[in-house]
Amino acid sequence: MDQPSLQSIHVKLLGFDLLSLTPSITNSSTFYLKGNPISRAEILGVITSRDQKPNKFLKFTIDDGTASVTCILWLNQLSSPYFSKRQPATVLVISHLAKSFAADVQIGKLARVRGRITRYTGELQVTVSDVVIERDPNAETLHWLDCLSLARRCYGR
Repeated sequence: MDQPSLQSIHVKLLGFDLLSLTPSITNSSTFYLKGNPISRAEILGVITSRDQKPNKFLKFTIDDGTASVTCILWLNQLSSPYFSKRQPATVLVISHLAKSFAADVQIGKLARVRGRITRYTGELQVTVSDVVIERDPNAETLHWLDCLSLARRCYGR
């Protein structure tokens, strides 16, 4: 049975697994997990640091007990040339969501982060597309179990 492509989904990963991804030689937005190409990830952990540059970005780290992962949330949608190519209404919605996510990101909170896997100065990070603050005390354990199960059934060979 052929494995489905993991390229266009948010792959649930533990921090250790995310930081051990192999970058593609030919495509800077693709990384390999046990031979499978991926570009997006979902991680869950405690926010351990937070550094905000107003109207530019929020850089924070998530620690899930296996590793600390750097996350970057861009806040400059209204002034960025990248976003200026989109419809103004879409840019406003994205900007509002990013500011809402930034307000939720507080040290000590348990957060689920989804986004694109990227490299900056040679280090892997997650460029955030959404953040959810978890209130379920079982969320971390369930995420670990999901990651372990998916690693055996879907990500491995």
